[in-house]
Amino acid sequence: MAEERELVLNNGHTMPLLGLGVWRAEPHLLRDLISHALRLGYRHFDCAADYKNEAEVGEALSEAFHQGLVKREEVFITTKLWNSDHGHVREACKDSLKKLQLEYLDLYLVHFPVAIRHTGVGTTASVLDKDGMLDIDVTISLETTWHAMEDLVSEGLVRSIGISNYDIFLTRDCLAYSKIKPAVNQIETHPYFQRDSLVKFCQKHGVAVTAHTPLGGGLANIEWFGSSSALDDPVIQDLAQKYKKTPAQIALRWGIQRNTIVIPKSSKLQRLEENAGIFDFQLSKEDMLCIKAIDRKLRTNQPEKFWGIDLYA
Repeated sequence: MAEERELVLNNGHTMPLLGLGVWRAEPHLLRDLISHALRLGYRHFDCAADYKNEAEVGEALSEAFHQGLVKREEVFITTKLWNSDHGHVREACKDSLKKLQLEYLDLYLVHFPVAIRHTGVGTTASVLDKDGMLDIDVTISLETTWHAMEDLVSEGLVRSIGISNYDIFLTRDCLAYSKIKPAVNQIETHPYFQRDSLVKFCQKHGVAVTAHTPLGGGLANIEWFGSSSALDDPVIQDLAQKYKKTPAQIALRWGIQRNTIVIPKSSKLQRLEENAGIFDFQLSKEDMLCIKAIDRKLRTNQPEKFWGIDLYA
């Protein structure tokens, strides 16, 4: 019997457990990247206004639909509301839809739980104040933003809505004030940053968890944030040898066995293929516990580097 490759969300829609993240994907490579991914069986693409490549993703998807490579209803497209558009949710969503050349989104997320000074829909600069800190707008509440997100569902622009980078407290608040519950919370989680309490809290209350940075960010995060990669951990390396898989496949398999959705980013065809090869084996309970023991509570994606303020403090 084939293993399930989708997760049923709290509103009945299904979401593929494996997706391709396009953060830091070079725009000129996206046409071939998405075409290759579709041919390998990827049906889930994770985008954001802030990634500044929605238009290129849209061109690649449009071409794939036109060629008959895949139908629109067979793919799951996520994008995200940027911080500066919390007071302009509908306009921002429509702008993303236009760039992506879509009539609806499968999932629209509040990218970060913080509103900043508006600089015009479609512009995603992280505006800093005179002290070099993120210019936070204290006049727009997350509740107001969420109700505007709910309106998108009523209007048919979006099938599911969710949150991203929300902790337990903020997730709990969203559950309390929402008319439409968040379907997903997208957070950083990987073997070195497991966040069991947050993952279990979300799942207990019917909020699916998407793991961004599911491999710990790799070389890019090591260079940007000075982080360490769990893929180099001896436990992960030993399990890779045991199962005859790559360290990345072990980390991703661990992710889906926690019932989280994983969205690794890669622009290399071989890595795309490797990352898709996680449905033909299963980690034992003992090996899952071995990975549980290597948690370092190590956040590898720290926007403080760019924003001059630690939003997670």
